[in-house]
Amino acid sequence: MVTDHRKVLRDMFDAAVAAALPACCIPKHLPPPTNGRTVVVGAGKAAGSMAAAVEAHWDAPMEGLVVTRYGHGAPCKRIEVVEASHPVPDSAGQAAAQRILEKVRGLGPDDLVLCLISGGGSALLALPAPGLTLDDKQSINRALLRSGATIGEMNCVRKHLSAIKGGRLAAAAAPANVVSLIISDVPGDDISVIASGPTAPDVTTSVEALAILDKYKIDVPRSVLNHLSGKQSETPKPGDARLANVTNILIATPQDSLEAAARVAQDAGFHPLILSDSIEGESRDVALVHAAIARQIARHGQPCEIPCALISGGETTVTVRGSGRGGRNAEFLLSLGLALNGQAGIAALAADTDGIDGSEDNAGAFLLPDMPARAAALGIDLKAHLANNDAYTVFDKLGDLLITGPTLTNVNDFRVILIDERSL
Repeated sequence: MVTDHRKVLRDMFDAAVAAALPACCIPKHLPPPTNGRTVVVGAGKAAGSMAAAVEAHWDAPMEGLVVTRYGHGAPCKRIEVVEASHPVPDSAGQAAAQRILEKVRGLGPDDLVLCLISGGGSALLALPAPGLTLDDKQSINRALLRSGATIGEMNCVRKHLSAIKGGRLAAAAAPANVVSLIISDVPGDDISVIASGPTAPDVTTSVEALAILDKYKIDVPRSVLNHLSGKQSETPKPGDARLANVTNILIATPQDSLEAAARVAQDAGFHPLILSDSIEGESRDVALVHAAIARQIARHGQPCEIPCALISGGETTVTVRGSGRGGRNAEFLLSLGLALNGQAGIAALAADTDGIDGSEDNAGAFLLPDMPARAAALGIDLKAHLANNDAYTVFDKLGDLLITGPTLTNVNDFRVILIDERSL
């Protein structure tokens, strides 16, 4: 029987997404109702669906406001869902962040703030620190996105330019009890990095933020330099009394999703091998390492027997040098395809579990063994497209884009390589 590799790949991706859907993850982690007010706030690509899941399972009075990416909203009756821009913040996100901060201020010890946090929340909670403007944050955000900076580095800078991130949201809510339900989209599941940790103490410093801007040669306005050089830019640290009543709970992680996909692979007859849930690095370079492992399996059956499914997660980066289209997952696949050069029996998928690869309309793409031959027949120069950061165009012309629309969750990138034949 011939295996339908595209179907296996898609089934694995769907399982990874399903494992992180708020409707499945929220109910078992909800705290008991309080004697005081319950205020629900939140931000991220999954914030709308998280709010809908809370409404479906919360019988006591509540009110609230969450902000999510345009197109990622969900119908709610008691919690207002606002949509704003991602990955570059806009005025809608700024207004929502200001209103969220106002909602949690003035609460007492009998009140509860239920905070719903997921990836993307850092750009969506766009509230510049006093003395800074939205233009300042937008220009720095754009530069960081193109620089190849890691998510941890970007969020270190964002925290120190914000009036709400880096633990400041929780500090503003004191002395109320704060329970944050968090869907992780970062390597290592560090709650202080997810959405720039609005309810988590921050161990990074403004000095580190300045060093990151210098490292990537980011052109910084004088107002930002002045802010980062002052004490007012520092974030609440571990042990801060204002964060004493905060409980942060991870309700879905990349590892959960990789394990769900591994079960699908096993049911389809593939030996699953999870490489890591936290791979970082330049997308095209990470692809070369994955290609080398796939070839080792194909030639020697090491470190996994054939048929095998190599599975990995994390968040790679793209240093933009060209003018093409394509997110980090499409770039990973184009580099992988060049490295494998049509090797028989190897197929792959790479996609963002939120359904959007970077700023395009696709979640990711499929890579099939005949990709180089089909590209050559269409006159597509794969190396030239990679040099121009134009992977989207390649997979679009080949009909190999994976388009799902917003999934309403986000546990970062998902990659799988199927090795189904031995190469002699």
